[in-house]
Amino acid sequence: MTRVKRGLTSNRRHNKLRNLNKGYRGTQSKLTKVAQEAALHAGAYAYHGRKRKKRDFRRLWITRISEAVKIEGISYSKFIAALAKKKIGLDRKILADLVLNDPETFKYIVDQARLINPPLED
Repeated sequence: MTRVKRGLTSNRRHNKLRNLNKGYRGTQSKLTKVAQEAALHAGAYAYHGRKRKKRDFRRLWITRISEAVKIEGISYSKFIAALAKKKIGLDRKILADLVLNDPETFKYIVDQARLINPPLED
């Protein structure tokens, strides 16, 4: 059986791993076994972060819309329900953008939604 030298292959693999872990502190960027574990954890955290990002943005949009409709004298839940009844198909991302960049249009949408549910007199 012929002799197989694996130095080149494993060195390339290890270098690829070290490049992935560039910027990590201490042994996580130097030692192969520790670097492998750090790279695995980093991948898991990145995956979790991509899912988390969607939640965080939705939460931000809801907060922005909620504060804007509170100024108009209607609650968030009633506003969203009124939009659904009125079949106004704007999602929260667009509504939050309107709150920031085009308040007049947002006020118009709130008024359109309010037509179906007039505010109760105290």
